[in-house]
Amino acid sequence: MKKAFLTPMLLFLVTSTLWSQWKPAGDKIKTPWAEQINPSNVLPEYPRPIMERKEWKNLNGLWQYAITSKGKAQPDNYEGDILVPFAVEFSLSGVGKLVGEQQEVWHQRSFTIPSSWNGKNILLHFGAVDWETDVWVNDVKVGQHTGGFTPFYFDITSVLKKGENTVMVKVWDPSDRGEQPRGKQVEHPGGIWYTPVTGIWQTVWLEPVPENYISHIKTAPDIDQKKLIVEVETAQKNTDKIEVKVRDGKNTIASGSAIHGLPVEMKMPENMKLWSPDSPFLYDMTITLYRNGKVIDQVNSYTAMRKYSTHRDGKGIVRFQLNNKDIFHFGPLDQGWWPDGLYTAPSDEALLYDLIKTKEFGFNMVRKHVKVEPARWYTHCDRLGLIVWQDMPNGGRGPAQWQTHQYYDGADAIRSAASEANYRKEWKEIIDFLYSYPSIGVWVPFNEAWGQFKTPEIAAWTKQYDPTRLVNPASGGNHYLCGDILDLHNYPGPDLFLYDAQRATVLGEYGGIGYVIKDHLWTQDKNWGYVQFNSPEEVTTEYIKYIDQLMELINRGFSAAVYTQITDVEEEVNGLITYDRKQIKVIEQKVKEANLKISHSLDR
Repeated sequence: MKKAFLTPMLLFLVTSTLWSQWKPAGDKIKTPWAEQINPSNVLPEYPRPIMERKEWKNLNGLWQYAITSKGKAQPDNYEGDILVPFAVEFSLSGVGKLVGEQQEVWHQRSFTIPSSWNGKNILLHFGAVDWETDVWVNDVKVGQHTGGFTPFYFDITSVLKKGENTVMVKVWDPSDRGEQPRGKQVEHPGGIWYTPVTGIWQTVWLEPVPENYISHIKTAPDIDQKKLIVEVETAQKNTDKIEVKVRDGKNTIASGSAIHGLPVEMKMPENMKLWSPDSPFLYDMTITLYRNGKVIDQVNSYTAMRKYSTHRDGKGIVRFQLNNKDIFHFGPLDQGWWPDGLYTAPSDEALLYDLIKTKEFGFNMVRKHVKVEPARWYTHCDRLGLIVWQDMPNGGRGPAQWQTHQYYDGADAIRSAASEANYRKEWKEIIDFLYSYPSIGVWVPFNEAWGQFKTPEIAAWTKQYDPTRLVNPASGGNHYLCGDILDLHNYPGPDLFLYDAQRATVLGEYGGIGYVIKDHLWTQDKNWGYVQFNSPEEVTTEYIKYIDQLMELINRGFSAAVYTQITDVEEEVNGLITYDRKQIKVIEQKVKEANLKISHSLDR
């Protein structure tokens, strides 16, 4: 009886102590989920559902932090606690401090390895850290990474010791003063430019693996040939056998094996189930690594059979197709910002909320705007049935500095060698990271000429590197005859002012209907939209007016449209939902009915 009583009491005391050490910083608005944050159980969900192992350990929670001058040695003392994975500028980090290009932020915590992991190799994973990261374990440097949007890991087995271990992470991020991809982060936010993000902003976790282990999977469905190809990378290149099994429920419907790193090619059933927004069917998949007939590693995954392409319809208009049927892509601009977590949603429920509302509004697509989300976001899109247009986060010099800090060759910027190298490295890493997610339908290398360079070359490389997706070379940007898409931006209402008879013509941004709701604002003034209205009724009326215009323009040649935007962001009040996610700003049922007409406008 005593043991049953003491255990919850101890847990209560530990949790109470953690709560007393941490509280949100600042007085900005917050989402409902911020009120439910438990520092001892932050974002506890498995961070990589598309390649899942049974054993792992979450390192989210309270770490120590310090901010030092750039280039200074490890701090002697830390300034206090920071709640990881909320970066230092975030309210939910408990810190709320700007860092800037002349400073670095340090994170440190201790951890132990479960005894059941003895004899295994231990990987230290980071979902994403912005931007330049150095990592030490037990004062031994174990790795470095540049890039703010993609996952990375280090094998730390050789430096671990029994009992308590220490991990230390140093991060430098010059924001808009550097030459790295950084999305909409700027040192002095305002208008369409937002607060900087520095440091760890996705889950940190440990994973035990064998000496040779499955390190990456790449799935490529082919619905025309009724086959599925799975490429599996392992830590060691040898003759260990890879086996892949594809299941529909409990039934194995396809399987195959290979060695020497060769792809596994499987024939799918004649009556295979296809993935679409109306029927987002996912097959379960198990990938097993064998040595001498014995299982040495196994991961659970999933896949879908679907095909993205274009096709000229009976009127000669180039249309998008999904699974060889015409489809109109229609969805909101989704920037993925949070008033309490900036880049990081306060919970998985919050992360899912925006996508559920997108679906409930009657959209079939979402444009992920100049940001890359955690892996779980893309799995949610896969499961819900939302096609994703994935932007490359812009970078280089700041938004007001293009003309003064860049040279131009015609329409394109001439970026520095470092800036170009950063772009190419991270764009490849983003595509590698997201390749196997069925929902990814369109790659968007550039937006509105922000650092747009060598456009035909980048578009051609993207298409060659992933021929299974469509390439939108420059959304609303400097237009070239390359890629699969001509993308126009027009605010506030839709307008077809250019047309390409050889590619799909789309409206990559429009709308921006503003509506200020008191007590749900990031700032009390400077709030703006492309047009302003004063009630949900007025906003909805204007929204449906644009829908009627868009329907006419679809008949004339548009094959997709993106409405700005799903939520307010900082000073922008042109969302369908407030920034704190507490108020829907339109009459939802009327918007849904209008949107469904657009989403299904090309159904045959």
